[in-house]
Amino acid sequence: MTNSVSVSVPATTANLGPGFDCIGAALTLYNRFKFTHQEEVEIRVTGIESDRVRTDDSNLAYRSFVKLYETLGQIPPPVHIDIELGVPLARGLGSSATAIVGGLVGANLLAGEPLDITAVMELAIALEGHPDNVVPALLGGCRLAASVETLSRQRWEICDVPWHESVVPVVAIPDFELSTVEARRVLPSEVSRADAIFNTAHLGLLLRGLETGNEAWLGAALQDRLHQPYRQALIRGYEAVQQAAVDTGAYGLVISGAGPTLLALTNRGQAGAVIVAIAQAWQQAGVKAQVRSLEIDNQGARSSNEVA
Repeated sequence: MTNSVSVSVPATTANLGPGFDCIGAALTLYNRFKFTHQEEVEIRVTGIESDRVRTDDSNLAYRSFVKLYETLGQIPPPVHIDIELGVPLARGLGSSATAIVGGLVGANLLAGEPLDITAVMELAIALEGHPDNVVPALLGGCRLAASVETLSRQRWEICDVPWHESVVPVVAIPDFELSTVEARRVLPSEVSRADAIFNTAHLGLLLRGLETGNEAWLGAALQDRLHQPYRQALIRGYEAVQQAAVDTGAYGLVISGAGPTLLALTNRGQAGAVIVAIAQAWQQAGVKAQVRSLEIDNQGARSSNEVA
């Protein structure tokens, strides 16, 4: 009998400019979850901003754990959950997606893996409400998700997006938060045909740019008309940071997920200069930020178990 399971889940960056709510990539930054059978439910959280995470039955990792057992028609066993945070909260790096994926994967392992990866993924999407963070958090890499509507139900087709080794993601994490609810509130309920066509073309160009590393394509592809023009005003110093990144050699700079973290794509030779330029530009705008280059995590959620 499996007594304890550990799950490591990567942070994610979603949208990548024109890929609103449908594309995301896993990054080499992690939250870790350990689930151990015991007589009563207990949750302990350590790491960055751990004091802000709830440790009762409203904890998102625990709610996701319970959801999987409910899906199986079983009563969830009492567990001790150890959560080690490495992904900042409410910054547009998929912290909630790590909790959902961690809880589902942990429960599935303790239950003897009754669900396959597709079923776990569909549960994760249902809990999150959209696929762009939870899919790469679970599967790793850069992923494009498209819904397929049939007469019986909605299902998902997931396409892996090749990411050229020369393309480096640089994340700039500011010292302020932006809630997803607020970031969605500013979006228009309808868009023009011209804007829809613009984003369709730029998403196609983004996919080819990421695959080939073509700098000209990437420089054009990161433009967007569906969400970024409306969200930029919520992020202090955005235009100055964007200009500094591009002037230093970045292909472009976009909002990571709902923000306020910003994502620049650049080549390996310019990554160091881009990091410095972004940090300085935000500092001049009165914002302290952690700016660092990461890699694409190609494995997604990793797990191990201990047998009693």
